[in-house]
Amino acid sequence: MPKNKGKGGKNRKRGKNEADDEKRELVFKEDGQEYAQVLRMLGNGRCEAMCIDGTKRLCHIRGKMHKKVWIAAGDIILVGLRDYQDDKADVILKYMPDEARLLKAYGELPDNTRLNEGIGGGLDEEDDGDAADYIDFEDEDIDKI
Repeated sequence: MPKNKGKGGKNRKRGKNEADDEKRELVFKEDGQEYAQVLRMLGNGRCEAMCIDGTKRLCHIRGKMHKKVWIAAGDIILVGLRDYQDDKADVILKYMPDEARLLKAYGELPDNTRLNEGIGGGLDEEDDGDAADYIDFEDEDIDKI
């Protein structure tokens, strides 16, 4: 039997999330980077995101963030664009909700970007109300059934 040379197992790796609550400096985009909003998670460390420039890209979550930073639909992320593939990008950073609000306040994100919501279709879909969520039946319709 091989001798264990590590410092612990699965539970030790799970308990290393102490740096979450710290305030970090807000990171702005540079050349070759773009802000994006996650449309849906695809699995295998990939997601589909709508970039602020209007392009839908397949994004790969980098290894440093994989299984450590959880990304969900509707999150604002910073992606690194690829020189050789315009339809693909790499996730560099996930913004916390308060950081995303600050980016919107600074004018980095457009006003039609919806924050803190899981989205299904796009960035600028408007939901006018709950009118389409239920159907009204009249008494005559029920009597026919």
